[in-house]
Amino acid sequence: MHVVPPALDRLINDFAKLPGIGQKTAARLALYILRRPESEAKNLAQDLLHLHASIHLCRQCFTFSESDPCGICANTSRNTRLLCVVEEPGDQLVIEKTGAFNGLYHILHGVLAPMDGIGPDELKVRELLARVRSGTVEEVLIATSSTVPGEATASYLVDQLKKTGVATSRLACGIPMGMDIKYADEHTLAHAIRARQHIIEQV
Repeated sequence: MHVVPPALDRLINDFAKLPGIGQKTAARLALYILRRPESEAKNLAQDLLHLHASIHLCRQCFTFSESDPCGICANTSRNTRLLCVVEEPGDQLVIEKTGAFNGLYHILHGVLAPMDGIGPDELKVRELLARVRSGTVEEVLIATSSTVPGEATASYLVDQLKKTGVATSRLACGIPMGMDIKYADEHTLAHAIRARQHIIEQV
């Protein structure tokens, strides 16, 4: 005997496949949709159906976009000589929200993970090197995460970019704003020391 109707059970299982969503949260989401008007459920279903048909990869930076090139690559006010390399499109969105970066992006779509069979050929590394070798890029900012795979990917990219002669930089890691230094872990503090900057006095 089914306690949960099969249609609702299928929706719960679908939601539970999403990252960060457990069975309880999935059930809560499914029940919420069930309680909403049918028109809202139909709109959600249509949006999901149109997602893959409407959104593609930008042929230049490989972010998700409805236009090709994407809005950032097509923006003539951006600094085309500065290229920021990130792991996923979500990382690009976070950096854009800061308003501190005005260059272009290159999305790798992952990090190196040999144990999972993910090497350079599974990422957009070949395309990155082709962009750099085209001669339009002066600096590459590597903005991968400070995780073990992220650091390994950054090291690999640095080695590859050395052959091109382009300037490379790494996203700084260190003590977060407002954090008491005694609460920082050793790994974060070590990064902060290595990434220290000289103080330039204003004249």
